[in-house]
Amino acid sequence: MKIGISTACLYPALLEKSLAKLLKLGFRHFEFFINTFSELEPSYVKSLAHMLQEYHATVKSVHPFTSGYESLLLFSGYERRFEDTLEFYKHYFEAADLLGAKLLVLHGQRIEKQGDMPEEGYFEHYHRLLETGRAFGISTAQENVDKFRSSEPNFLRRMRAYLHNDCAFVLDVKQSVRAGHSPFETCTAMGERLVHVHINDNKPGKTCLLPGCGEMDYARLMQQLAEQNFSGDCIIEVYRGNFDDPAELLQAKQVMEHFQRQFHKLTAINPVFAGKPFNMI
Repeated sequence: MKIGISTACLYPALLEKSLAKLLKLGFRHFEFFINTFSELEPSYVKSLAHMLQEYHATVKSVHPFTSGYESLLLFSGYERRFEDTLEFYKHYFEAADLLGAKLLVLHGQRIEKQGDMPEEGYFEHYHRLLETGRAFGISTAQENVDKFRSSEPNFLRRMRAYLHNDCAFVLDVKQSVRAGHSPFETCTAMGERLVHVHINDNKPGKTCLLPGCGEMDYARLMQQLAEQNFSGDCIIEVYRGNFDDPAELLQAKQVMEHFQRQFHKLTAINPVFAGKPFNMI
């Protein structure tokens, strides 16, 4: 397990400026939030890859700026638009491949739009996107997101049951809390198909805090991740309004590195928790 950070933490700073700042702070593992069309241009993506190389840094995942429109683009039931969107998402997969990333994060369909497509249709469209990304060496991982179908643990369970091993999930702690579900319940619903974690903290009245600033039981989470054979990474993801000084991000990193060591001890001591490398492709 690696501890990384999302460039979304410094939004709306330009992506390259966010990356430069985070690199100088000492971060070496990232999720990139792509914010606009021009940031998918190969020349721009290669400039980001060069910045990473200078610091021997890596990218695990990319997050599309079109995530808020996926109800319309991917899950509306209008098949021609879906086919066109599959072609457009190839730009994300190409960018991810140039960066050395392995995951694309999917939000999916908002709850109020679920009447536009039955669950089986949703699962089949997801699978088409998954297969499209695999051609580029990238896996598409469904994130649990408040007010989206994926916010419901039972939906995630049914998705696993329908697709078996042909699915992957991202656990976002804050999104689970906002949706009124325990992050541990959501984690359980994802099972061994969980490949990535957006890590943050919470307390009553606050759902998007830096790790160490709330009441999240990370020791319990590490135990559960070990038991579920988790072999992914934890990416710190909050937003710029959730902290005062970017230096606080380093403190959050130190908090998570403590629990990272706990996770590694668990997997080293107990062979049952050793996990299997997750084949995302």
